[in-house]
Amino acid sequence: MNAKKVDVLQPVDAVARRLAKSLTRTARFAALGTIDAGLGAPSVSRVAIATFPTGEIGFFISALAAHFTNLTTDPRCSLLVGNPGKGDPLAHPRVTLIGTAAPLPDGSEKENFRFRFRSKNAKSKLYQDLPDFSYWKFTPLKASLNGGFGRAFAPSPTDLMTAVPDIEQWRNIESSVIEHMNSDHASAVDMYAKLAGAHDSGWRMTGIDPEGLDLINNDASLRLWFEAPLTSSAEIRRRLVALAKT
Repeated sequence: MNAKKVDVLQPVDAVARRLAKSLTRTARFAALGTIDAGLGAPSVSRVAIATFPTGEIGFFISALAAHFTNLTTDPRCSLLVGNPGKGDPLAHPRVTLIGTAAPLPDGSEKENFRFRFRSKNAKSKLYQDLPDFSYWKFTPLKASLNGGFGRAFAPSPTDLMTAVPDIEQWRNIESSVIEHMNSDHASAVDMYAKLAGAHDSGWRMTGIDPEGLDLINNDASLRLWFEAPLTSSAEIRRRLVALAKT
């Protein structure tokens, strides 16, 4: 008689959703799984990533890379996000996403993501104008969250997303707010990092969305969650001023 399969999945709650979002929002790279165009077999590579305000992941890849050819042949792909730390790598949280990827068409979404990607991956400025590189957006269809031993979840793709009520206005204002804060209010940005658990200085903002803001300092990245989500882009400056006074 076959043994009954044990369901190891735990209910997806607010803690699990925040963990999954934190992993994707703070990650600077991911393992990208594609289907090899020649063999039809799995192929895995590493790509630098950033997120859109709504939470989807995007990347910037060269047409000379094998994964570019693979994706243009078959857009189905997967991403593994999560940095292993000290000790057992399997004890650290990670999220696997299955979906499709497509090049970003020209427009406000592409320009906004370009800013976010460059802010998070400063060295991309060295090759940002090369003609063979292009920006891509990954659309998740399935997610699997492993928070460490005994902590397995199956969140829906929407569990990783953030609602942005006025997305066009948000895209228009985000870059100017971030550039202003980084250039004129560095001490406030360091305060945001301190609120997120940092103990050093030199932090820079790379993105802001209704649920929080993203920060980077060399190879380190942090996520500061707002106590309550913003309801419009008009609230951004007020919230940042209030946080700096915390």
